[in-house]
Amino acid sequence: MTRVLAISGSLRSGSYNTSLLRAAAQNAPGDVVVEIYDELEALAPYNEDRENDPPASVQGLLDEIRSADALLLATPEFNTTLPGQLKHMVDWGSRPYGPESALYGKPVAVIGASQTDYGAIWAQDTLRKALGIAGARVADVELAVARAQDKFDADGELADDEVREQLEHVVRGLAEHHRAAVGV
Repeated sequence: MTRVLAISGSLRSGSYNTSLLRAAAQNAPGDVVVEIYDELEALAPYNEDRENDPPASVQGLLDEIRSADALLLATPEFNTTLPGQLKHMVDWGSRPYGPESALYGKPVAVIGASQTDYGAIWAQDTLRKALGIAGARVADVELAVARAQDKFDADGELADDEVREQLEHVVRGLAEHHRAAVGV
């Protein structure tokens, strides 16, 4: 069983990115469990002075990242880049830099949704770059959901079969990326 920790960079209750992760959990292959982390808003801002004694919110997230087989990150796009809380997650997860960090060697897939015609592609690119520099193993799978307001119903459920199929492909690809890394 592959355990995927899913984190949405959007903090709002009606988030399309969080809805996308819920759809990933509901449609995951039978050998994959997707668990949604919903405490990102409580994450303390990154502070190098606190690296050796991180706040409880940070330690809890780092423990979750370490115990997961892989990460699935969904990012909105704010001013053409990723939201601050998601950047704090990357910064904390990259410390101490190298093999001791929570993100080092961790298989990660990045997806995103936005109401624009671009599907948060710039934020996704920025996040992939930051994760790669942090030492994560960024999977070569992508999903940019453009015009997200047309892809979800009033209850936040994914209503677009093509996006659902692409999302299943991403989750399956991430699980395969993990299995290849551990030699299974």
